[in-house]
Amino acid sequence: MPSRRLNIGKVAAAIEADAGEALLGLREALAEAKAGQFAAVHTPEQIAARKRGRPAGSVKTDAKVSTTIRFDPEVLEGLKATGPGWQTRVNDTLRRALKAGRLKADTAA
Repeated sequence: MPSRRLNIGKVAAAIEADAGEALLGLREALAEAKAGQFAAVHTPEQIAARKRGRPAGSVKTDAKVSTTIRFDPEVLEGLKATGPGWQTRVNDTLRRALKAGRLKADTAA
């Protein structure tokens, strides 16, 4: 629910004072936000009433699970050297190996 009490001029002046310069389109963006066109404007009371954590339904049902794994130093260095996204690539490689039957449970243990 948009806030009707928001004084766009005062808010814009405060933002521009912090920025140290006039910001092109700021007042228009604030007016759109106030009208609820692009973003909701929350009152301090609404923010204080908000519960901690993620909103219900915002977590995937098949979310990844955090774990700890130990690698040899040179293996970890090599994986990280492949660049950002290395953990996702390792996950994808292991998933393909499982589906292809190249990794199997050790029943001797």
